[in-house]
Amino acid sequence: METTATLRGVRLSAQKGRLVADMVRGKSIGNALNILAFCPKKGAGIIKKVLLSAVANAEHNDGADIDELKVKTIYVEKGMMLKRFTARAKGRGNRIVKPTCHIYVTVGN
Repeated sequence: METTATLRGVRLSAQKGRLVADMVRGKSIGNALNILAFCPKKGAGIIKKVLLSAVANAEHNDGADIDELKVKTIYVEKGMMLKRFTARAKGRGNRIVKPTCHIYVTVGN
């Protein structure tokens, strides 16, 4: 029995999100939440919310026991880029790229 949760369009680069996702992949839920609680990265708080959502989905929809759940799969994909411009010298302009990502979490036994 596997249950998923997704978060799409997060204002976080995929590369930085993957660093946090690699820390909790394959861990038990309690251990993963403990790691994310004390990780100083921005992505840790975001991934923690998605993980808690997946646990709530498993408990409510499938009637799963929370103590036996593990993080089966977690991956972060590149999302849309928000493109902005800023003024530079001599009438030029520079592009500012604000990356987004999609986070997918699957929990199961």
